[in-house]
Amino acid sequence: MSDGSWNRVPIEPQSVNAPLSASAIFLVVTIGESDEALATARSVVADMGALVRTVGFRDLNGHLSCNVGVGSQAWDRLGQSSRPAQLRVFPQIPGAAREDGTHPVAVSTPGDLLFHIRSERSDMCFELERLLLDALGDSVTVVDEVSGFRYFDSRDLLGFVDGTENPTGASMWESSLIGDEDPEFAGGSYVVVQKYLHDLRAWELLSTDEQERIIGRTKPDNVELDGDAELRPSHKTLNTITDANGVEHDILRDNMPFGSPASGEFGTYFIGYSRDLWVIEQMLRRMFMGDPLGSYDRILDFSTATTGTTFFVPSNVVLESLG
Repeated sequence: MSDGSWNRVPIEPQSVNAPLSASAIFLVVTIGESDEALATARSVVADMGALVRTVGFRDLNGHLSCNVGVGSQAWDRLGQSSRPAQLRVFPQIPGAAREDGTHPVAVSTPGDLLFHIRSERSDMCFELERLLLDALGDSVTVVDEVSGFRYFDSRDLLGFVDGTENPTGASMWESSLIGDEDPEFAGGSYVVVQKYLHDLRAWELLSTDEQERIIGRTKPDNVELDGDAELRPSHKTLNTITDANGVEHDILRDNMPFGSPASGEFGTYFIGYSRDLWVIEQMLRRMFMGDPLGSYDRILDFSTATTGTTFFVPSNVVLESLG
């Protein structure tokens, strides 16, 4: 939890805390260099609510939503007089050495705008993305697009339940939304996205017991393992962030599996929302570098990060003002 108390005044956040959905599209684009491209992007982003309503009214039970995130460099280009306190470019993180001398790396990749589209219906996600890209036209270049799906009982393609540690109730708001510690941007959130590709063949050669030791939970029933019994820190342990005062800090994940059996591509799209960007950055440093140093997250022997970008998701009021 952050030191600043969360602002209880209505601040119209975007749908950061929407329930986990059945389908999602993660769309990352860069904005062209021309003034015309920037003007088009500003106009579309500021009117995002209208696009969502255009598609969403067809089936209110589809719960269509779209969060818009703005990258650090794009924020400056939009001509804002001030910046969110923690907004910065995603830092590439070189991992600790493996036994074969190679290193897992949390790569840093370009991205000016993130569109996190969610719905209970994949066709609604598709239609909103289609209209969005039509409106943006050649003002942007798509640098990454991933269509995710909810897999059975919220499992990833490694077979484990994902998102177990998500905060709930009031803790969800406290962990994911900026409060009065940065009042101009209250109701906003920092978000980090990474696309991970899995080597499922190698993963499936492991015994269930070894998989469980790597993750830190049992596979069938998602019971947390005793950390004291771990031979080295598990994925769960490395992702638990506690500050010098013993206070644990949470983030809100909405990870989604994705893949194509025909092309042999299988992965997890990590997306983490946080009131404090440093919490996610510390999680990733612990995963890739290890804590203690060298004891990196063994899941990285089977999962490779191919993207990594940081965005700020402003409140709806600030988002509309960008236009």
